[in-house]
Amino acid sequence: MTDLLANLSVPWGTQAIVCPNLTTAALVRPGSGQSLAPFCTFCCCGLLNRTLAVVFMVSLAFAIVVGNVVTLTVFMQTRQVRTPQGYLKVSLAIADMMVGVLVVPFSVYTEISLMVTSSPPVWYQGGTDPSMGGLVGPWQPCMLIGPVFAGCTFVSISTIFLMTVERCVAILWPLHKDHLVTRKRTLFLMLFSWAGSFLLALAPLILSNNFTLEYSECSRMCNYVPLWDGITLPSDASILLLFPVFDFTLLGGTLVFNILSFTSIRRYTRKRKLMSEGNVGVEGGGGGCQHRPSFSDIKAAKTISILTFAFTASFTPIAVFVLGNVVGYTWCNFSFVAFWILTGNSCCNVIIYSVRDQRFRKGVTLLFQREHSPSHGEKGGATPPPTHLVTTLPTPPP
Repeated sequence: MTDLLANLSVPWGTQAIVCPNLTTAALVRPGSGQSLAPFCTFCCCGLLNRTLAVVFMVSLAFAIVVGNVVTLTVFMQTRQVRTPQGYLKVSLAIADMMVGVLVVPFSVYTEISLMVTSSPPVWYQGGTDPSMGGLVGPWQPCMLIGPVFAGCTFVSISTIFLMTVERCVAILWPLHKDHLVTRKRTLFLMLFSWAGSFLLALAPLILSNNFTLEYSECSRMCNYVPLWDGITLPSDASILLLFPVFDFTLLGGTLVFNILSFTSIRRYTRKRKLMSEGNVGVEGGGGGCQHRPSFSDIKAAKTISILTFAFTASFTPIAVFVLGNVVGYTWCNFSFVAFWILTGNSCCNVIIYSVRDQRFRKGVTLLFQREHSPSHGEKGGATPPPTHLVTTLPTPPP
C-alpha cells in the first residue's frame, strides 16, 4: 500500500521518478553505487496493459485521421472554404490531423517495439547526460514529435480564439463584417498562429540548455524533461509554465468574446420577441432589425463556444500536470490520463460539427452519396440512357 501511494505523488530528489524512462531509471542515488529500479504501476507495466494501450491508440489515431479527412473534404468541396471561418476550420482540422498522423502513430510504434523486442530502440535508452547540458548519442525522435504535439495544441487553441473573434465581429457589427474580417487578414493571422505556436513549442529548448525531450513510459508520449542531478531541479524549470499561461490566456480571451457575442444575441432575441408582440416602439423600435445577426452567425457562435468548452476541459488536466512537474512532483497514472484526454480532443471537432452544423451534415451526406452513386457517363455522352427510360417516353400522335 505504501508503494502504491508513493507512485501517486513523489517529490523529485527524494525517490525514484515514478514509471521512469530507462534513462532516468539508470540514475544513481547520491552516495550509493546502486541504480534505482523503476517503480511500476498499472499504467505502464505488463503485456496486457501495453496491449490495451496500443489498441486504444490505434483506434484513436483512426478516428482522428478519418474524421479530419472527412472534415477537410467537406470544407474543400463547399463554398464555406472561401470564407474566413472556412479557412480557420481547415486550419484546425490540419492541426488535429497532424496529431493523428505523426504523434499517435509514433507512440504506437514505440509501444509495439517495447513489446516484441527483447531490447528497446537504441534512442529509447537515451543518451542524456546532465553534465553535457543536452542530448548526446543517437538522435532522439522525440525532439521532433514532442514539439509537433505541443505546436498543434497551441495552433488549435489560437485558431479557436480567432474563430471566436470572427464570430463576435459578425454578431456585433454584421454590416461591417466583410470589411473588418477579410480573407487576406485571416490568412495572415493563420500563418502567424502557426509560426508563433511552433516557436512557443520550441521555447524550452531555445531558452534553456536544461531541457530535453524523451519518451515517457508513464504518459506513453514524448515529454519535456528537465536535466537534473537527482537532487534539485534546474533553476529555470519554470519555463514550462509558458505553456499553460499561453493557453489559459487565450482561453480567457475566448471566454470574454463569447460573453460579448451571447450578450448581443440575447439582446437581439429580446428585441425580436417584443417586435413580434407588437411593441415596435420599444427599445429603439424596428430600426435594430436592419443590423441583426444572421441565424447562421448565431449558430456558429454557439458551436464555437462548445469547441471552447471541449478544449478547456481537455487541456486543464495537462496544465495541472505541468504545474506539478514545475513544483517538483510527478504522477504516472495521471500523466497518461491527462495527455491522452488532450489527444482525444483532436477527434472531437468533427463530432461537434456533425451535431451542430446542418450544412456540414448535408455536406457529409452528399460526399458519401457521391462516392456510392454509380456513374452514368454524363460527361462525354458515351453511355446510352437506360432502356426503361426510353420505353416509357410517350409516343407522339401520327
